[in-house]
Amino acid sequence: MKNIAIAQKPLTRDLSKKARILELAGDETRIRILCMLFDHQNICVSDLAKSLKMSIASISHHLQLLQDNELVYSARKGKNICYTLNKTPLIKYVKQFICHKE
Repeated sequence: MKNIAIAQKPLTRDLSKKARILELAGDETRIRILCMLFDHQNICVSDLAKSLKMSIASISHHLQLLQDNELVYSARKGKNICYTLNKTPLIKYVKQFICHKE
């Protein structure tokens, strides 16, 4: 067998960000939230909580993590906080991976 020189892949900021996004998307609840946002574009926390049969506090926690990592953003609509997907280049690949049905 031939020895092949393999260049080391440096840990860059971009690579770290992608790893963090994959880590976030690896949670079942966040996958369900992201898929619902892909289907409906804009959903309020209370509607997500009702649909997923979870508390508003729990859903808000998951959404805050997604927002902190720039996957979603929020907007106040009266008394409600609603979330929308952030249109980043990576989000379409996340959609293909987590929402694709085999």
